[in-house]
Amino acid sequence: MKRIKLLAAAAAFCTFPHNAAAAAPIAAEAASEAAQELPPLYAAELARATSFVDEMMAEGLVVPQPKDPGGGYTHEQHKRNYKAIYLSGQIYRATGDESYRDFARDMLLEYAELYPTLGDHPAKANQNVGRLFWQVLNDAMWLVHAVQGYGDIRDTLTDDQRAVIDNNVFRPAVKFLSVDSEATFNRIHNHATWATAGVGMTGYLLGDQDMVDIALLGSDKTGETGFIRQSDLLFSPDGYYTEGPYYQRFALLPFLVFADAIERNDPARKIFEHRDGILLKALRTTVQLSYGGYFFPFNDAIRDKSLKTAELYDGIAIAYAQTRDPSLLAIAEFQGRTVLNPNGMIVAGDLAGGKAQPFPFKSMLLSDGPEGDQGAVAILRRGEGSRHTALVAKNSSQGMGHGHFDKLAWQLYDNGNEIVRDYGAARFLNIVAKEGGRYLPENTTWAKSTVAHNALVVDEKSHFDGDVRLASAKAPSQLYFSDVDGLQVTSARITEAYPGVLIQRTLVMPDVPGLEAPLILDLVHGRSSDAHQYDLPLHYSGHIMEYDFDAEVNVAQRPVLGDANGYQHIWVDATADLDDGKGALTWILDGRFYTYRFAGNGSVQAILGESGANDPSFNLRREPLIMLRAMREGGDASFASLLEAHGLYDGAAEQTVASRSRIADMSHDRAGEMDIVRLTLNSGQRFAIAVSHNLDPEAAHSVTLDGESIAWSGFAAVVALAEGEN
Repeated sequence: MKRIKLLAAAAAFCTFPHNAAAAAPIAAEAASEAAQELPPLYAAELARATSFVDEMMAEGLVVPQPKDPGGGYTHEQHKRNYKAIYLSGQIYRATGDESYRDFARDMLLEYAELYPTLGDHPAKANQNVGRLFWQVLNDAMWLVHAVQGYGDIRDTLTDDQRAVIDNNVFRPAVKFLSVDSEATFNRIHNHATWATAGVGMTGYLLGDQDMVDIALLGSDKTGETGFIRQSDLLFSPDGYYTEGPYYQRFALLPFLVFADAIERNDPARKIFEHRDGILLKALRTTVQLSYGGYFFPFNDAIRDKSLKTAELYDGIAIAYAQTRDPSLLAIAEFQGRTVLNPNGMIVAGDLAGGKAQPFPFKSMLLSDGPEGDQGAVAILRRGEGSRHTALVAKNSSQGMGHGHFDKLAWQLYDNGNEIVRDYGAARFLNIVAKEGGRYLPENTTWAKSTVAHNALVVDEKSHFDGDVRLASAKAPSQLYFSDVDGLQVTSARITEAYPGVLIQRTLVMPDVPGLEAPLILDLVHGRSSDAHQYDLPLHYSGHIMEYDFDAEVNVAQRPVLGDANGYQHIWVDATADLDDGKGALTWILDGRFYTYRFAGNGSVQAILGESGANDPSFNLRREPLIMLRAMREGGDASFASLLEAHGLYDGAAEQTVASRSRIADMSHDRAGEMDIVRLTLNSGQRFAIAVSHNLDPEAAHSVTLDGESIAWSGFAAVVALAEGEN
């Protein structure tokens, strides 16, 4: 492996003109590494990049006429090309090997011949049309990557070569994004973030201040749009990105790489201090929005996206170079990747030096909206390590066009698995056979519908009747949050999801002696003066072991639950009419048992079902669910549910332990606005989980039920009761 010299290490930061004083600390650090072997992570990255580019070089210059949608040959080839340009420039700066410089140069000269001939992409659909790609977003991604690779070689080219590439590739690409696609460029949206980043970075490279200004401040340079305004409006004060974790991960690359270029070219702007350091805060928040490395898959999320993603390799490196936060090194270690520039060198060197510390995954409340007043995402965590418990309550805003109609939904992770599931997007990204890799029709008919999530459905309609304009105007109210060990709580409500219906949901993660963790109490109330049907679905992972109610099972035929709003995609496997509203269902997943125990304030119908009905193209995943249905003439429809983890199954040892619930009985009572859930364990121990819904932590509460007095203070408590008989 080649040794990296001071000039090569520092030069990678010379992609764009910069202030020498600002680069001095980086150069000094690079100097201390001169004439030493590359750190293992950096060396592995260089080898990986070299292998990829070498394969591309062996294939020759392949710059096809655009034709295919996402996942098609020409689409994928242009993606490979911008990656090759990007990496070739970095390899050249790191090694001085001119063959990589020449390959990037010649590739860009090929694009200089192609780009002026392009019009609208022939595979355009409902997205804003691109030139090299079917949608303008991908053209912006091409520019963000290609301009970085070009920046690494531009100062070594002849004047004629620079002029051809500048004028036939980069200036036309900037015009296409900022002028021809002005509507996209001036949006407050991740597509515009990519576009402004590409335009601004090109402006710095070409010394074109006008490009920089419109990128930062929008086409009219008023600051009402543009990159700065996007960083103000797309993140909450806690660094939560309004479209959700999947898109937060995606948007962070242009946010952070452009910010890095701004810092080097215009350090007086103090971009990383802007809005209380919002971009670095957003990077940490992105990591927090994950479990076992995978992002919480709500809204239009592709479920297999994890922290091991190209967008975050750069993000972690940039954030670490700015902060020297040792917990970020733990994420880089998990990723096993970095980037080929001085930021990546710093990460790799400090990781090799043993400076990493565990990343502090923790319970937290992440406000939504630029002012933090558009609901929130609550994360409750218990335990440590990759198999800890994490509950996610989605009490956030709509999330623009990528949002789902699932207010006050929730998910649960435990033992390394997603137990209570969110469907994410109905899409096979970049797989041509599935609608050209675009969103499937079922993304609208199923994935976005409320019934596809763990949220209360009224009258078989989605929240806001599936109208994104209405949904974007209203957000839930986060009422209460506590991360106190042993009694973590989140509570929220919304009054606008259905006309005349108030929905409130409180989730409690308590420690109850005699029961294993996790234990989740879910309290859902729908209140209206009118008659309604209330459906509470729970989408879970696992195989049914048993249930304690008499059910009519559909064996010969499999009826469908409804005909619209997602109900047309649910097969009904069994139903049970429960006059007392009580029942329990147990399933197994990965050697652990989970019992879902419920009680309604009146009769309830339990429906066991599975997704996948009315799906002739086999686009949907087949996943189980249980739905609680209550018909109410007015007043409250209340559901109290308890999810209990217990026991284990070891197939290798042929051993089963505690496969049945440790709870003998559960009851739920309402006393005014208070909820009292009483548990009787098989041991005879009895406890009440009492929720006052009173925000005063000093307020005292008491209630008498069946002659038994229950007293506590604060919002919620676990109260020991007199034991019953075994």
